[in-house]
Amino acid sequence: MSYPMAMPDPLALALTPGIGPKRFLQALQTDLSPEALAETLGLEVARAYHQTLRAGRADQERERAQQMGFRIIGLWEAAYPEELRHLESPPLVLYLKGELPPSGPVLSIVGTRRASPWALAWTQRVARELAQAGVSILSGLALGIDTAAHRGALEGGGYTLGVLGSGLDRPYPPQNRPLAEQISLLSEFPLGTPPQPGLFPRRNRIVAALAQAVLVVEAPEKSGSLITARFALELGREVLAVPGRPGDAASVGTNRLIQDGAHLVLQAEDVLNLLGVRVPKKQEGGLEGAEAQVYRVLLELNGALPEEVSQATGLSTSETLALLTLLEIKGLAQSSGGRYLPA
Repeated sequence: MSYPMAMPDPLALALTPGIGPKRFLQALQTDLSPEALAETLGLEVARAYHQTLRAGRADQERERAQQMGFRIIGLWEAAYPEELRHLESPPLVLYLKGELPPSGPVLSIVGTRRASPWALAWTQRVARELAQAGVSILSGLALGIDTAAHRGALEGGGYTLGVLGSGLDRPYPPQNRPLAEQISLLSEFPLGTPPQPGLFPRRNRIVAALAQAVLVVEAPEKSGSLITARFALELGREVLAVPGRPGDAASVGTNRLIQDGAHLVLQAEDVLNLLGVRVPKKQEGGLEGAEAQVYRVLLELNGALPEEVSQATGLSTSETLALLTLLEIKGLAQSSGGRYLPA
């Protein structure tokens, strides 16, 4: 669905302070003349729009976006994503670097910025496997789980999109600017907008809306990831969660999501099944015998101490340590604080 191109400039109207989606769509049905706007939205809004127009704000925004290689997509254009058009409060304008998600399965992966080592390793590995299976990965470019999701998708040679809570030219956090240069980015905020706490919940609704499902990997009781999960439920999207240890503060949010009916996820295959993606089952990295047995335990436990692996497999401690070292050499495991995590 597209709206009639009202002249002289819908972008100037979208950039006018005080114009929300409802009033914006009402105005698009007029010719945006002072008389029509004053009659439809009131004299004050009509004056504000024409002040924005005279200041050349829209032309300046277009010029800056073009210089930076960004694309501006308005709610009035056919290229605007249908998933966002149906939001209660759709963004009037989208700023895009790169491409929107391609057709096919799309998953948003979110979680805490202060993620546990096992959660980071699990997220990166699963995002890589999902990308290899053709799943597009969305997240918010934040530190922690978001970063691991984007990196995993890149490792898998797949598509990944970062949705920002700032202007497209102000990617946040600064530590992730090198990562931002490698992926597609999307924002509803005008260029130059700095990151602000109040903008991130608005970012989160886009993260939820553009995906078929939202996977929460690790989240404490009060987490922005839970806001994304709530948006997903309100929009009729599937919510998935990775369980954590009982009593672990970092996993209170995900464990409660599962209590409330979220799909429990242990591995990439669980996500693929829910998304309806069928891929041939692969052997564990071509491993055989005791080596495959040890790797399987690492996957099932999301990481373990050598003693735990030895107990689960029945192998001696020396055998277990030797096999864990081999898995490290092959790039299938990594040690962190004495624990071994699947890579």
